[in-house]
Amino acid sequence: MNKVTEVAAAVIERPGEFLLAQRPAGKPYPGYWEFPGGKIEPGEDARAALVRELREELDIEVTEASPWITRVYAYTHATVRLHFFRVARWNGEPRPLEDQAIRWQPLERPDVAPMLPANAPVLAALALPAVMAVSNAAAFGIDGWIARLSERLVDERLLVQIREKAMDPQRLQHLVSRTLARAEPFHSRVVVNSDCGRFPQANGVHLTARALLAAQARPDAALVGASCHDAAELERAAVLGLDYAVLGPVTATPSHPGAATLGWDRFAALARDRPMPVYAIGGLTRADLAEARRRGAHGVALLSASLP
Repeated sequence: MNKVTEVAAAVIERPGEFLLAQRPAGKPYPGYWEFPGGKIEPGEDARAALVRELREELDIEVTEASPWITRVYAYTHATVRLHFFRVARWNGEPRPLEDQAIRWQPLERPDVAPMLPANAPVLAALALPAVMAVSNAAAFGIDGWIARLSERLVDERLLVQIREKAMDPQRLQHLVSRTLARAEPFHSRVVVNSDCGRFPQANGVHLTARALLAAQARPDAALVGASCHDAAELERAAVLGLDYAVLGPVTATPSHPGAATLGWDRFAALARDRPMPVYAIGGLTRADLAEARRRGAHGVALLSASLP
């Protein structure tokens, strides 16, 4: 097996944008765009490497960086393991110190080219919303839940999961159709829980843990995620090449009374170094988003996320 080069990579973010750098002449893939960062030295912590590299590359001092995803990619010249961090705060204004061009890019529509080949799944993961709204039409009724979802969609993009396992097929079809009609104009995406059946018109499918472990291959859908509770389920999601995982419960939740909880420390340990973004779920509110990010989560999944 080829030696793996460990790399720290930064998703430097400001509202609605992130920063890319262009590889200078003299390096492999000159002219290609990438996330800033560089090699982790032997014995060096990944975050420390990130701070050092951004100081040397961009003349900024990182003050807040959270672990995100870790991906391995085999180039012709090297195999790299990319440890991505989301950098939310720094001192100074990014400026190129190594003859590289830099450019701020919109989260949903990066327009520079060519991109390094390893970037495609990373950009897709980065475009996923920070909040997953899990449907609760059983509590509010279809009209009530759609109204609450509509109010929230005006303010932010969401990843919406339809999870109504006790709803009859005709009403469920109606709910999915109405949710899509509300979500798509606001560039929000809708997945349907696998226990509810298949709905090809939705943007994707969300596998239950049982369906995840039974799957022999990734389902044929544009967006596929899964509910996970332990390392084995997360590993299976990675093997299948899923786009995201939802991990929990982090804390006690009324929807699963008596269920064992992970707590934030265990959540962070399980989510660390996964190739796909991981949402935290279980007893959380929107106010927990910052803590979830600090613990390595992409975002939070909330039953109440669609409420005004």
